[in-house]
Amino acid sequence: MDQGFKHYLTVTGGYWAFTITDGAIRMLVVLYFHGLGYSPLEIAMLFLFYEFFGIVTNLVGGWLGARVGLNRCMNIGMIMQIGALLMLTVPDAWLSVAYVMVAQAISGIAKDLNKMSAKAGVKLFLPDKSEKKLFRWVAILTGSKNALKGAGFFIGALLLAWLEFRGALIALSALLLVALIITWTLLPGGLGKSASKPKFSQIFSKSPQVNRLSAARFFLFGARDIWFVVGLPVFLYAELGWSFTEVGAFFALWVIGYGFVQGSAPAMLRSFSRRDPDGSMVAGAAFALLAVPVAIALAMSQGWDLQLVIIAGLSLFGIAFAINSAVHSYLIVSWSEREHVSMNVGFYYMANAGGRLAGTLLSGWVYQSHGLTGCLWWSAGFVLAAALISLLLPKQAAPIAPG
Repeated sequence: MDQGFKHYLTVTGGYWAFTITDGAIRMLVVLYFHGLGYSPLEIAMLFLFYEFFGIVTNLVGGWLGARVGLNRCMNIGMIMQIGALLMLTVPDAWLSVAYVMVAQAISGIAKDLNKMSAKAGVKLFLPDKSEKKLFRWVAILTGSKNALKGAGFFIGALLLAWLEFRGALIALSALLLVALIITWTLLPGGLGKSASKPKFSQIFSKSPQVNRLSAARFFLFGARDIWFVVGLPVFLYAELGWSFTEVGAFFALWVIGYGFVQGSAPAMLRSFSRRDPDGSMVAGAAFALLAVPVAIALAMSQGWDLQLVIIAGLSLFGIAFAINSAVHSYLIVSWSEREHVSMNVGFYYMANAGGRLAGTLLSGWVYQSHGLTGCLWWSAGFVLAAALISLLLPKQAAPIAPG
């Protein structure tokens, strides 16, 4: 087996293990703290630092990866996640909002160190000019991550019922410890380490195309979370009368389906075009996505069956959004020089985290002020901003070789 492919499988396996714990811990926290009597607002606050520190971590993580190596960054993330899981095994009397927010902040830092390291590392496992294989590997890594995060929701609920809260946390810690040992042993320690020792002042990208792609990513993920994070689950529960279990299962299945579409994006796009993704494809995909929240908002205002509109609309949104995300994730790796891949990927996912944070905050405010329809129109506005920025991206892809 090719050495690069072995490393890719090792990184993917470690990323999978981490992702399962990431999805599971979110479900564990929501369900357990709801059972302890925490209000919905208090539960939402538990994840505020998780999102906020994603911005900081991605910005600094790329610089750290270039200095100490991507494998070591991944290992640090796993160690921090194990620590965050074990922090929550203390007695209930210790589990104040502030304490859990700190644990979630550590988990958020760990998640983004792991994600940045895994995605940047893929570039280094392939020789130059392997664009077709790079697109496929990035899409599979990203898509499988999202599918497994959805599976992690189920696993978290299952472990909570089987082992109770603290037993579930210990089981997840053990899984991640095994993954830590395997990746530490099998991956080269200097993976992605820059020979030039970049300065901290270099964390901001100087590449116009990376900056523009990052700005488009900010609005793309903000558009999703404006209606997805608070507005949609509250609407399903309060307006459509779904149970907590039905809402959670629906979201888990959506994330799994989204992940499968994302992993299949290279094959889907090749059926329409024989060219590698470029700026024109990013813009076209964004304009196609724009039609979905607009159509859902219009259908809701016309008095159509709300349950049918939401389920069908969210399914279409998931397909279109997954394709957008897959093309973005490929281009940030493809457009980065090998020497600077970790810093560019870190900067890019900093913008991603910023969009998620903005979308999360707007989701609660807009839903409270204007309902789900208002969230959808704000989402459409963010998608339009992403599409317009994407028109400025370079159109320089070469034809994809057959086979």
